[in-house]
Amino acid sequence: MSPDVLVIGGGNAALCAALMAREAGASVLLLESAPRAWRGGNSAHTRNLRCMHDAPQDVLVDAYPEEEFWQDLLKVTGGLTNEHLARLVIRASSNCRDWMRSHGVHFQPPLSGALHVARTNAFFMGGGKALVNAYYRSAEKLGVQIRYEAPVDRIEIENGRFIAAHCTANGKPERITAKACVLAAGGFESNREWLREAWGQNERGEWPSDNFLIRGTAYNRGVLLKHLLDDHGADRIGDPTQAHMVAIDARAPLYDGGICTRIDCVSLGVVVNRDGERFYDEGEDFWPKRYAIWGRLVAQQPGQIGYSIIDSKAIGRFMPPVFPGVKADTLPELAQKLGLPVDTFTRTLDAYNTACRVGTFDHTALDDCHTEGVMPAKTHWARPIDTAPYYGYALKPGVTFTYLGLHTDDTAAVRFNNQPSDNLFVAGEMMAGNVLGKGYTAGVGMSIGTAFGRIAGTNAALASKRPPALMHKAPTAMKNETPTLVTSCTALPPEGARFALGRPGDKTGANNAVA
Repeated sequence: MSPDVLVIGGGNAALCAALMAREAGASVLLLESAPRAWRGGNSAHTRNLRCMHDAPQDVLVDAYPEEEFWQDLLKVTGGLTNEHLARLVIRASSNCRDWMRSHGVHFQPPLSGALHVARTNAFFMGGGKALVNAYYRSAEKLGVQIRYEAPVDRIEIENGRFIAAHCTANGKPERITAKACVLAAGGFESNREWLREAWGQNERGEWPSDNFLIRGTAYNRGVLLKHLLDDHGADRIGDPTQAHMVAIDARAPLYDGGICTRIDCVSLGVVVNRDGERFYDEGEDFWPKRYAIWGRLVAQQPGQIGYSIIDSKAIGRFMPPVFPGVKADTLPELAQKLGLPVDTFTRTLDAYNTACRVGTFDHTALDDCHTEGVMPAKTHWARPIDTAPYYGYALKPGVTFTYLGLHTDDTAAVRFNNQPSDNLFVAGEMMAGNVLGKGYTAGVGMSIGTAFGRIAGTNAALASKRPPALMHKAPTAMKNETPTLVTSCTALPPEGARFALGRPGDKTGANNAVA
């Protein structure tokens, strides 16, 4: 029997879509390409959700109003964002936590050293893996069918309408029909061939992407994304070289390194390239940017490698990575251990130390410690690196997810020739480029996935209930015959409808999974 709604993907956005569609009364089948042990996509590596709020709320302190959130996003994207869709996400982030809790997600205050985001970000108890597991438990209790190791390689589309998906399960091809479909299968960050094609060769004759590590899941190869763009001519958005790209420990594994490989101390020292030279302001106002700018910066350096250098004064002021730093009692010794040119490295550090103008150091705010007379300047948190022992971390670009995706609108519909499909929707990384043209600010990926996953799931359920013959009628003709697509994830099914899917007489039973 064909489901009402087919959801392709297994991360946060896919799960939000599946849960919302099921709550709206649709039968739902979710296809996850990964094995059960690796389910959840990049969402399993997350920790938090960026949330707008006008006053203190449960785990969030002070206020983080819509306009400030928008300005943070505008700053990191350099204006490469759709303001209407961005503000939709921002507003949706203010009221999704109760719904998340109803599906077993728990929140906690941010951990010590977590980039001081108690005001802007709500942290998941147990991290992203616990969130993903809670959603899967809730989905199973609500009757969502889930199939693992079921990658979809192509879909059938006629006149902009989804017809069927072709997947491989247990080594056998299968055609699955559905009345509506949600695409939430992630970006192409683990497709090294596509990354190489996108990034090309630089002026040094290097192929930069060959040196990238894949911070996220190994299962996001962009098969469906490429299929929609190339074979079906879906409207695209974004630059294939833009991505959530983080400077991570060069010793991290090729795939699935996640958060524990991130190097958070770049603002507390200096960063040099393999020639022993600084190349960017380590003290830039990166409050909205945070760590995310450094992956792309390192990607532009020779060999796509950098080195974060700190002294003992920085210890205890950042979240330590899983691998300890290279340790030395002198700066020349540190250069030797890191394989850097000793003379150049020493000159760089001496010039920086001499240039430091130390005021009132405060690693939690934009302080007045800065440099004078050195390029590049360090505009905040500038203190001499002069207290042994010294530490160094080799850095490589770590790609979490890519921004090239499908152009959509506030209904989450996939668009063809600027016309929205009436039964094919998209959420998560496959459309994040509508909001994130470049740059990143912590937790916004989960905000996008949650908002558009919920919108896509709700609208897929509505689409599944419309007779196909009505799909192409003019809106006026449909006015009294069909539901209207929702453009906000606040538009939930009535409470009675939501809980009718659980055990009879139990308004919480299906949603009480513990993270």
